[in-house]
Amino acid sequence: MNNRALAFIAVFMVQLLYGLTFTFAKGIISEGLIKPFGFILVRIIGATALFWLLSLFTKNEKIERKDFLTFFFASIFGIALNMLTFFKGLEYTTPINASVIMITAPIIVLLLSAIFLSEKLTTIKVVGIFLGFSGAVILSLFSKSSGAIGSNVPLGNLLVFINAASYSVYIIIVKKLTAKYHPFSFIKWLFLFGLILVLPFGYNELTEVEIYRFTDYDFFAVGFVIVGATFGTYLLNPIGLRHLKASTVTAFIYLQPVIAAIFALAMGMDTIDAAKIGGAALIFSGVYLVTKKKKSAQKNML
Repeated sequence: MNNRALAFIAVFMVQLLYGLTFTFAKGIISEGLIKPFGFILVRIIGATALFWLLSLFTKNEKIERKDFLTFFFASIFGIALNMLTFFKGLEYTTPINASVIMITAPIIVLLLSAIFLSEKLTTIKVVGIFLGFSGAVILSLFSKSSGAIGSNVPLGNLLVFINAASYSVYIIIVKKLTAKYHPFSFIKWLFLFGLILVLPFGYNELTEVEIYRFTDYDFFAVGFVIVGATFGTYLLNPIGLRHLKASTVTAFIYLQPVIAAIFALAMGMDTIDAAKIGGAALIFSGVYLVTKKKKSAQKNML
């Protein structure tokens, strides 16, 4: 299997893990076991420990001193600001609003990639992004949601949009880093900086956690969020970015609503209808167009 195929598998797995995570994380927070910022701190502590443990068994490249500043900025946009604004935004707005706003990330990345990474903004990519966006909007608007109306929807929507924008900036920064270093060499530093940045926000909420209230399922849910949705996704995303264009990687975000819908159907929490089938078809069509290479450029990286 070539690097391009492995990269596609990596970015698909990222969206699969994210798509499954919402149910686990929502359960823990809605039960009052851990408040949002405290949960974020748990995620980062666990993932930081795993990344540094992994570094003991992998060959690490020498990092140039000037690049540590880049790591710091990447941790601001990709870890601290990204996670804090999303969890806080969900507290104020509805899950449907949040899901629609989140899918603006590929569009932001496509534009930023054209400006900062000199990626060619082809017609087929623009059409693919539009199809995927349209499908995700349809799927999100027609999906059932058990979440209540948020207490401050405009503020919540703004926070989720900041999350999408910060994630987009992170993708651009990490894309440049993967061109210079292997992900194993720098991700541990991103999370160490992220831990320092998030600690003041989540410390008090973490100290309020009553561990005796946790069931075996709760421990599994927290473990899944740490190992799968944090360690796994942040490890796989740069691997995908190493061999694919930034706009291609973020186009896979459109698969999240599809994965979430499939999971909801499997759990008996939703039903299938024509709108959802049509939305899913548009999403897959969009991803196909964005990831499709011209025959004359088969040897070039997407």
